[in-house]
Amino acid sequence: MSTTPTSDAQAAATAEGTDSVPHLHRSLGRADIMALGVAAVISADVIGQIATGGGEAVTWTLVLALFFLVPYALLFAETGAAFPQEGGPYVWVKLAYGRTASALTTLLYWVTNPVWLGGSLVFAAAQAWDGHVTKLGSGTPADYTFKLVFIWISILSAVISLRRGKWITTLGALAKVALMLVITTSALVYGLQHGFAGLHSTTFSPTAGGFLALVPILLFAYVGFEAPNAAGEEMRNAKRDVPISIGVSGTVAACCYLLPVLAILAVVPAQQITGVAGFLDAASLVFGSYGSAGGALLTATSVLFVLVLMTQGSAWMIVSDRMQAMAAADGGFFSRALGAFHPRLGTPVRMNLLSGVTATSFMLAATLLVNGSTAAVFKVVLTVAVTTLLLSYLVVIPALGTLRRRHAEVPRPYRVPGGAWGFRISLGLVYLWIVLGSWVALFPGVLERLLGVPYDFTGTWGVSRSVFEAFTLGTVAVLLAVGVLGRLVAARLDQPRG
Repeated sequence: MSTTPTSDAQAAATAEGTDSVPHLHRSLGRADIMALGVAAVISADVIGQIATGGGEAVTWTLVLALFFLVPYALLFAETGAAFPQEGGPYVWVKLAYGRTASALTTLLYWVTNPVWLGGSLVFAAAQAWDGHVTKLGSGTPADYTFKLVFIWISILSAVISLRRGKWITTLGALAKVALMLVITTSALVYGLQHGFAGLHSTTFSPTAGGFLALVPILLFAYVGFEAPNAAGEEMRNAKRDVPISIGVSGTVAACCYLLPVLAILAVVPAQQITGVAGFLDAASLVFGSYGSAGGALLTATSVLFVLVLMTQGSAWMIVSDRMQAMAAADGGFFSRALGAFHPRLGTPVRMNLLSGVTATSFMLAATLLVNGSTAAVFKVVLTVAVTTLLLSYLVVIPALGTLRRRHAEVPRPYRVPGGAWGFRISLGLVYLWIVLGSWVALFPGVLERLLGVPYDFTGTWGVSRSVFEAFTLGTVAVLLAVGVLGRLVAARLDQPRG
C-alpha cells in the first residue's frame, strides 16, 4: 500500500487537514496535543546537564525562555494552525522549497530521534536503574536486556494506534510534571531544614563561557513544539487547538526546566553535579529530609525517571516517524512502501520498525565501544547525529516566513502579535539562536577562542580538532548523501516501466 499526500495547490489553498493519508483517525483533542508536546519537549535527561552550569544556568534558561522559546512558540502556533497537514514540517518545507529540500531536512529531523533513543536516552535510563533500582552492570546480559526492552517498548508505543498510544504520552507528560514537582518541593523542604548552601557557592551572573556551553543544550531542550503537527490530520480541530496547546505546553516546559534547576542548585553546589546522574544524585540528597522513607522514595523516583525517559522517546518516535513516513510516501525516501500507514492501526509501522532497528544498532555500538580508543570517535559521531535536529531548523524556520509570503491567501486562525513586523522579529530571533547553536555544536571552541574563553578541546572530546571536524562534517555529509540517494532511488522507482 502507498499513500498520496495532499497536493501543494490543495494544501496551500485550503490549509485544511485532509484525508490524503488512508487509515488515519481524528483522535487527538486539545489535551492530547498538549500532552504530546510536553512529553516530547521536556527532556528529563538534560536537567542535570543544565544544572552543571551553576547559577548562570538559571539565568540563561530564563533568557532563552523569553527570547527563544516565546517567539518560537508564536511562530509554530501560527503555522501549525494554518497548515495542519499530516507530516507537519515536511509539508511546510515542501510548500516553501520543494520536495528534495523537504526530504533532506526531514531526514535530519528524523534521524536524531532513533539515534538519541539508542544513545544517550537508553544509557541514562540504564544508569538510573543500575544505580538506584536493580544492579545491571555494564555489558552484562541484564544490561543488554534492559536496553533492548527500553528501546522496543518505546517503538511499540509508537506502533499501536494513536487512539491508544496517546494515553502513553499523556501518562508520560503527567509523570514528567510530577517528577519535577517532587524534586522541586523536596529541595525546598531540604533547604528549609538544612539551609540553601548551594546559593552561597554560586553566582547568577552570566558569562560568555557559560553562555556558549549552555546554548546548544538549552536549544535542544526547548525545540519541538511543532512536533505534534506531524499528526496534523489526526487532530480533531487543529486550527483551534494547536495555538492554545503550544502556549500551554510551552509554559509548562519553561517551568519544568527552570524550577528543578534552581531547586537543585539551591541545595547542591554546582561542582558536585555530574550531568545526567546529577539529577538523581540531587534527589538522593534532598530525600534525606524524609528520614527512613527517603530510600524508598528515591527508588520510586528512579523508576519514574526511567518511565519518563521511555515515554519521551515514544513521543518523538510517534511524531518523527510520521514525518519521515510522509517523506517516503511522497517519493522522497527510497520507497513509497516505507510511508505506508497500517490499515487498522493507522500508524507508519514500517518506519517505526526502521527506527527501532536504527536505535538498536546505535545502542549495541555504543555499548561495545564505551571503552577503548574508538570510544571518543563514536562519542563525536553520536553527538553530531543528535545535533542534526538542530540543523534541520536551519531550513524549517525560514520556510515559515516563505509560507507567509507565498501563501498569504491561506486563512490563519492565529497570528503572531505585532503583524508582519512581529512575525519577522520573532523569526529573526529564533533563526539567530538556531544558527548560533548549530555553529557551537559543529565547531566547538571557535567562538570561545575569539572571546578569550578557555576551552580544552582535547580534554573535552578526547580527540584533536582535525579528527573531530572530520567525523562531524563527515557524518553530516553521509546523512545528506543518504538523503540524496533515497530521493534518487524513489524517483527512479516512480518512473513508468515500458
